[in-house]
Amino acid sequence: MSTENLPQSPEQPPRKPRVAVVFGGRSSEHGISTVTAGAVLRAVDRTKYDVLPIGITREGRWVLTADDPERMTISERRTPDVEALAESSEGGVILPVDPASREVVYSEPGSVPKALGEVDVVFPMLHGPYGEDGTLQGLLELSGVPYVGSGVLASAVGQDKEYMKRVFTSFGLPVGPYVVIRPREWEQDESAARKKIIDFAGEHGWPLFVKPARAGSSIGITKVDDLSGLDEAIEAARHHDPKFLVEALLRGREIECGVLEFEDGPRASVPAEIPPVQSHAYYDFEAKYIDSTPGIVPAPLTPEQTTEIRRLAVEAFDAASCEGLVRADFFLTEDGEFVINEINTMPGFTPISMYPKMWEATGVPYPELVDRLIQAALHRPTGLR
Repeated sequence: MSTENLPQSPEQPPRKPRVAVVFGGRSSEHGISTVTAGAVLRAVDRTKYDVLPIGITREGRWVLTADDPERMTISERRTPDVEALAESSEGGVILPVDPASREVVYSEPGSVPKALGEVDVVFPMLHGPYGEDGTLQGLLELSGVPYVGSGVLASAVGQDKEYMKRVFTSFGLPVGPYVVIRPREWEQDESAARKKIIDFAGEHGWPLFVKPARAGSSIGITKVDDLSGLDEAIEAARHHDPKFLVEALLRGREIECGVLEFEDGPRASVPAEIPPVQSHAYYDFEAKYIDSTPGIVPAPLTPEQTTEIRRLAVEAFDAASCEGLVRADFFLTEDGEFVINEINTMPGFTPISMYPKMWEATGVPYPELVDRLIQAALHRPTGLR
């Protein structure tokens, strides 16, 4: 019997890739991570992707959250919190641990675990330890789930300012003078560690910057003008990380440059300048996110300087074996030399963040930037590469 005239079953449309946007976390950058995730959720093309928002509370619980970017903004000078966005005070999200399955499960006490479907790619909008530092990347590698951004090694190097500087130095990139105080060094002999810092100040002069070795968003950083403020600055840094750095002041201009991985390799954006902030001692957390100090895009540089910083930004990206994206921060010193301060492997993505602003000025608007990062992650294998 011919089936030619029988009604045909309509073909099921292909499933849209599912993007899990993971944010919050246990670090001191929990709030700004949530703001960043809100901006990404707002920008993701819902006709192209399904989205699953997953928050991590300050205590480390993985939760389903409302897909409500309007609640993920800075309000009354305060950043949002994952706990307030969680759909349940007890339920938790469980990622797959079997590379053969990408199904995410939701579990509540006393209830049968509920499958939430497969996740095709994770967009980890976490800043700082327990997320940006390679820990989450390692978990996703074990699970076989693709993710946006750098892998384990580059994420760890990008988070630890000591080893970041060591890697840059080994590749011939210029870094400023610094000294590291490790936890055991401080705990065994505070006097000797303090003398090490004072000797450093004697060589390079005051003021100095005291900062946690593995934190970001300028959290825990203190500009110290003289010896009287040193102990308080060390305490502030150690509140966020038992290992801390002391850096010499580099007199000059703060210049940033974004790097984005394209099909033919990494490219650098037009640079931006962070102008001096009159109401702040330096470009600290409040200047960045609360008072929204605007950067200058593109930075007023000569064509030769623009070419040079873009070259150095890509070199820093390659030196640390980065993938996906990086924001590279430099000082342009008074003698005209670019000195790299640090890289951020998952830079801020808030509406006022410099990374998306630089790429928008380069011709890649925010929604396209988000799409490029997701597509790159979908086509990048997990494991050794």
